[in-house]
Amino acid sequence: MIKFLEWAGVITAILYSLFVALNIGLEFLGFSLLLISALLIGIWAYKLNYKGILLLQVFYASAGIIGMYRWFG
Repeated sequence: MIKFLEWAGVITAILYSLFVALNIGLEFLGFSLLLISALLIGIWAYKLNYKGILLLQVFYASAGIIGMYRWFG
């Protein structure tokens, strides 16, 4: 389960960055993937007691929520 959280978080983060950087209309999906990635890696960091990474994921999750809100707001 730990490896799944780590790698699923990494893959969703990679897809997020590509979708936003390509500017092909997939920004909302990209921000959604950012939020999912932050949740997955945040759970991973919490389970392994990586406090710095966990704090970083809180900010990434916030950025994902703000991005989704601003895309439709």
